[in-house]
Amino acid sequence: MVKSLKRVWLSIVTLLTASVVSLAGCGANPGSAANNESVNSTSSASSKQVTLKVGIMGSDVPLWKFIDEQAKQEGIHLDIVTFNDYVLPNMALAQGELDLNAFQTISYLNTFKKQHNLDLSPIATTYLSPMAVYSKKYKTLKDIPDGAKIAVPNDVTNEARALLLLQEGGLIKLSSNFGLTGTVKQITENPKHLQIVPMVAQNTARVLPDVDASVINGNYAIEAGLNPMKDSIYHEGATAKAYLNVLAVRTQDVNRPELQKLAKIYQSDKVKQFIDQTWPGARIPVFVPVSEIANIGA
Repeated sequence: MVKSLKRVWLSIVTLLTASVVSLAGCGANPGSAANNESVNSTSSASSKQVTLKVGIMGSDVPLWKFIDEQAKQEGIHLDIVTFNDYVLPNMALAQGELDLNAFQTISYLNTFKKQHNLDLSPIATTYLSPMAVYSKKYKTLKDIPDGAKIAVPNDVTNEARALLLLQEGGLIKLSSNFGLTGTVKQITENPKHLQIVPMVAQNTARVLPDVDASVINGNYAIEAGLNPMKDSIYHEGATAKAYLNVLAVRTQDVNRPELQKLAKIYQSDKVKQFIDQTWPGARIPVFVPVSEIANIGA
């Protein structure tokens, strides 16, 4: 009788154990399915978001962080890469390391790609960043004395841009055939015998304390805490189409939907307002059709 009861109890325990294992197995499957569904859902969501790698100058980081927030609402995430010179961003773009860059004027882009045989194109205008003359020693161009030393950027198109600004200010005169890639060799009149010293663009702000005046690009001026409207002794006007900045891409990618969408985001009222409020006068949003400026300097 005792043996019989033991057998009964053993049978019951065995059945209960099997049931627990079975129920545990049934419980795992729904959980597994839910987990898979969650993973698939996450994967699906991430697959809808496109990441674009954009190359910029350091002074534009606040702007592109703002644009990134706007772009996320359209399914675009921006991987922002900063540069401190005017050569590498185009080379990186041409080699496929970037999807686009945003640092240069249309005249610089067209001249640079011609010199380096690169197939790059603009897809949108962004802003004008006025080039200006700064001085720690003098308050106006007229105050600059004979023999003064003036620093200018030496890279393609920006040297010409600086010289044209000095001519506009009445300090020098340039040859009649002076173009967007002109150099100091084409100065025809220099009544004050100025020493015009071409140098790497990013150094024009650094040497400001050591020269009588320096012509500085907008982005490097901003990095140095300078505003062309408030701190310069002379600056460009807002109508220089040749010096409008652009978004540049590989020509084969001009019609990529996500790049075109990003261009529209950049030219939105929200971004314009951000630029105006963040850099009043130092960044002037100018949104014109690319067709109007695409061949400048080409």
